[in-house]
Amino acid sequence: MATQKLYAGAKLRETRQRLGLTQKDFAGKLGVSLPYLNQMENNNRPVSTTVVLALAQEFGFDVTELSTGDAERMVSDMREALADPVFGEEPPPLADLRLTASNAPALARAFLELHSAYRQTHERLASLDEALGRDDSHGQSSPWDEVRDFFHYCDNYIDAVDHAAERFAASGARQGIYEQAAGRLAALGLTVVEADTARLRHYDRASGVLTLSSRAAPETRRFQLLLQLALVTQDQLLEATLDFARFQSAAARSIAKIGLANYFAGAALMPYGRFLAAAQEARHDLEVLANRFGASIEQVCHRLSTLQRPNAKGIPFFFVRVDQAGTITKRHSATRLQFARFGGACPLWNVHRAFETPGRFLRQLAETPDGVRYISLARDVSKPGGSYGAPVRRFAIALGCEVKHAGDLVYADDLDLTNARAFEPIGISCRICERADCHQRSVPPLERRLLVTPDERGVLPYRVG
Repeated sequence: MATQKLYAGAKLRETRQRLGLTQKDFAGKLGVSLPYLNQMENNNRPVSTTVVLALAQEFGFDVTELSTGDAERMVSDMREALADPVFGEEPPPLADLRLTASNAPALARAFLELHSAYRQTHERLASLDEALGRDDSHGQSSPWDEVRDFFHYCDNYIDAVDHAAERFAASGARQGIYEQAAGRLAALGLTVVEADTARLRHYDRASGVLTLSSRAAPETRRFQLLLQLALVTQDQLLEATLDFARFQSAAARSIAKIGLANYFAGAALMPYGRFLAAAQEARHDLEVLANRFGASIEQVCHRLSTLQRPNAKGIPFFFVRVDQAGTITKRHSATRLQFARFGGACPLWNVHRAFETPGRFLRQLAETPDGVRYISLARDVSKPGGSYGAPVRRFAIALGCEVKHAGDLVYADDLDLTNARAFEPIGISCRICERADCHQRSVPPLERRLLVTPDERGVLPYRVG
């Protein structure tokens, strides 16, 4: 298989401008001609190996930042949006989408925001939603979607918040993280108590009392304590990060602030350097990591998906959580696998089977239509209400990576990675999946021609042309 050429003109141009160099000076330092650099910056030529090495040697540049992760994510999102019937039956060629994502990322994001606004307006009209009369329903992205996309395009890694959490964790190395956080809040005049209550966390500003639910698991209480610590002690950092994000609505900003506080809590509970080293030592054994850091399996999986610090990156994982209806409630991918922005996940994916085997890890070798192979772990995560008659919230989570990293996972030790038949064919979502012979297809693929024969019936009532 030929090596994929690296087109990273926008990133190369951004690097030069950040260094304050002209094209001529930059070309000289990279050892290439001015016309050659100009062609690379405009994606008329791929970035050469010579330039990659020069970037690392001359500027100490992390060459992994040249990867096309953001561009591939935008290509995947644009393909899904363009599968909408409103765009007709002939979407733009994939090459055009890649050029747009690489050369005009702002235009690509504007297109995605426009389609998202159209989709939401269409859904509101179709359901006669009362939100049409509200001030926040004038075509802009929903606050949840806006916040989700912010973390999505940050690779789910927020550098300043991550470092702040790591510094806090290191400042009390001789204490447990719960005692350390409670002590820090006590020094600020806050009292931490535990009580038999259905609310996981409640902070009374007037009395300065933070109440945590004794019904919650210990790892949940630790996390909620650290979350409140972030809101109290890291407000300036969180607000500065929110200013940078430039959210369109106050609701989105409020949601994102809680998201950033959650991020701090996870990063303090599992500090980057120590957690990365432990993950590599334990070969990403989730139960070992959960016990070592006093975290839940879900918290560990989510943290593994954030380990994308420049010059100290972990394995690129995808992480997703679904409910019993198959709706994706959390999603992030540092891999080439991108989840459907709208709707549920592929029914052939093992995450849906996790509800049938509570308390067990399910392993799956899978291959997407683009030929990329993955190893995926799935497990159910029940969240009890803490009292008789209280509803149990049931979810399933999945964590996975490309199969080339399987040697670093304890879960892959006895799997036959050389057997092509061991890899199950999965997709993203039915309406954009290219597989013509899937027995679990729920709706026809919007990019393909349908052939309906009255005198014939297979697994599906049509054939895909």
